[in-house]
Amino acid sequence: MKKPISLLLCVVMLFALGSVAAFAEAAEETDALVVDTMILKEADDNMINNYTLLAVNPDAPFVDADGNAVEDVELNTVGAAALINWLLSEEGEEAAANYGYADYGEYLFYLKDERPVSTAEILEATEETKLIRLSTTTSVNDSGLLGYLLPIFEEKYGYETEVYSAGTGKAIANAKMGNADLILVHAKAQEEAFVEDGFAYVLDGMEAERMTYMYNFFVLCGPSEDPAGVKDAEDVLAAFKAIADGKYTFISRGDGSGTHSKELALWPEDLGITADAESFADYTDWYVSANAGMGACLVMAEEMGAYILTDKATFLTFVANDGVM
Repeated sequence: MKKPISLLLCVVMLFALGSVAAFAEAAEETDALVVDTMILKEADDNMINNYTLLAVNPDAPFVDADGNAVEDVELNTVGAAALINWLLSEEGEEAAANYGYADYGEYLFYLKDERPVSTAEILEATEETKLIRLSTTTSVNDSGLLGYLLPIFEEKYGYETEVYSAGTGKAIANAKMGNADLILVHAKAQEEAFVEDGFAYVLDGMEAERMTYMYNFFVLCGPSEDPAGVKDAEDVLAAFKAIADGKYTFISRGDGSGTHSKELALWPEDLGITADAESFADYTDWYVSANAGMGACLVMAEEMGAYILTDKATFLTFVANDGVM
């Protein structure tokens, strides 16, 4: 695997070639090799990553981590409605769709053709409604999307948004404890269970509890030398089989996130890999369950020369930050 050229080697090259230009060229190559992990498989139909907004029901059966009922939960339904309506407004959706293009030369998030659009009046914040608690997945946070969108909304309407960022499973669990006014997540089955259990409600002007409005793509990444031949695999399912067959190191989120759920669906069925640790007990020589966020897992993959499934937006941010998250 290629590694960054050391400073000492650059100096040796400078004297050997007797040229400042040669040193500059070596420095450029050093910069280019900061992150060795690269995208090997993308734009596969099995790798679409949908994002959904849900307003938390103030009358939901809130429970703590042990399943005990939680009383006296107070939600900011006005603030949640304001943020959701702005995100689904023409201004909000356009901001999300354009995010990242100036820096990366490509769009990081896309608007769904059949998406909810809001034209509702967005109420300005009051002292009672000022603080909004958003529970969300790491991908919209680590990618920088929320850091871009929320200041626009907050400056215009006077709100402050407290963001809890974790894997989708933990983000949803946080809302079930009454610690969030709305959620933004990307795991359909878990979202549907959230609705069925009474934790969401239909916002005025919307047709359903789940408001799925944007998407991006998961990408399968790995070391540039690609020992499993992932890049040449017919599709992402064949790529995952090649990784398993060759027992090449793979970093799994292992945290019940939307990314983790998608990864589990891509392994060959006969492997039997699920969220249960016992299911991959025989694969621990190559399958690493990290129980960590996307940024931390990308750092692990880079350090270990491993394969990893990630959303493209977070990966491009990871590369732009020279592998620091």
